Amino acid sequence: MMKKFQISTILSIFLLLVSCDQEPKTNTEVPETTKKRTTPEVIPNRYNVAFLIMDGVYNTELTAPFDIFHHTIFRKGIKPMNVFTVANTNEPITTFEGLRLIPDFNYLEDKMPVWDILVIPSAEHHLDTDLEDERMIEFVKKTAEKAQFVTSHCDGAFVLAKAGLLENVESTTFPGDIEAFRKMFPDLKVHEKVLFVHDGKYITSAGGAKSFEASLYLCEYLYGKEVADQLAKGLVIDWDLDAIPKIIVQ
Repeated sequence: MMKKFQISTILSIFLLLVSCDQEPKTNTEVPETTKKRTTPEVIPNRYNVAFLIMDGVYNTELTAPFDIFHHTIFRKGIKPMNVFTVANTNEPITTFEGLRLIPDFNYLEDKMPVWDILVIPSAEHHLDTDLEDERMIEFVKKTAEKAQFVTSHCDGAFVLAKAGLLENVESTTFPGDIEAFRKMFPDLKVHEKVLFVHDGKYITSAGGAKSFEASLYLCEYLYGKEVADQLAKGLVIDWDLDAIPKIIVQ
């Protein structure tokens, strides 16, 4: 009995020592939410373009101008565009159609380049709660001051108007919201039955798939007809500026 007791005791002590010698396992992987976020490279000697995004942004009004402007990097002999998304968060943005996007810049926190072009795609709540976002409206105001061009698509015009940027500026918006636009901003001169209006630094468009046309127009304005034709051909878009219903304020 004494021998069995000694063996049992020795075995117990051995197991205890082995277990004490093992350090508890820890998860050394940094959680996704605490990883340091890096902003993208801003390539010099290009136009810097900011696309303002938020939850509920519509895919087409975002991706149409994004496609056009991004493709300028494939054209030779011009000053192309850096295209970036800008939001008030570091978290993914969910578009109205469910696409999840990680913003390139957080305008509440990040040091950003001077934006040469500001693009405001339409979003689900541009007629109501988004217009109550004072920090977003202030970002739009300050960015527009230094920007060479400010463009809106569909109901993005409501954001420009709320920021006070369309006073004494002719504009347009989504055809189905023309009356709502006039009612909310009765002092503005608003055009209907056109695809876009260019007045000074502001280009407002009807939006939807016609956001391509307004974006191609800006490229033709900056780079000339040959480059605009090449951009349109590369994206298989019928492009004839003369045939497009528009208002260009001289």
